[in-house]
Amino acid sequence: MPAREEMPATLKRSPEKAQDTFAKTHDSAVDQYGEGERAHRTAFSAVKHSFEKVGDHWEPKETKGPSDAKAAGGRDTRAETAGGVDANASKEHLLGLAKRLDITGRSRMTKAELVEAIRKANDRESRRSLNR
Repeated sequence: MPAREEMPATLKRSPEKAQDTFAKTHDSAVDQYGEGERAHRTAFSAVKHSFEKVGDHWEPKETKGPSDAKAAGGRDTRAETAGGVDANASKEHLLGLAKRLDITGRSRMTKAELVEAIRKANDRESRRSLNR
């Protein structure tokens, strides 16, 4: 599968089901839209419906569905993406992730602040993993 060759490092460190979801969706999107950014975005959208980014990898979500307003609104929405963070998860779930990622000040954060802090921590962990 061509998508396996191009798979982002965060997915290579993730469960096989997440990798399969990305690869199958990417290959199907290439058939429909052609090679490029749209196929890549489509594949990530499929991953985000079942998985959430935690640090430098993807883990299964408690509940399947759109992860943020961008995913819920579709291609033409102006909403921002949460970068793989399940912004629709409960605040308690987000607090648990923030604790795992050692985010300071998490107990005083709003849900939106937690989503942003987790997104930033995920980005840091992904960069760190690339440099190893």
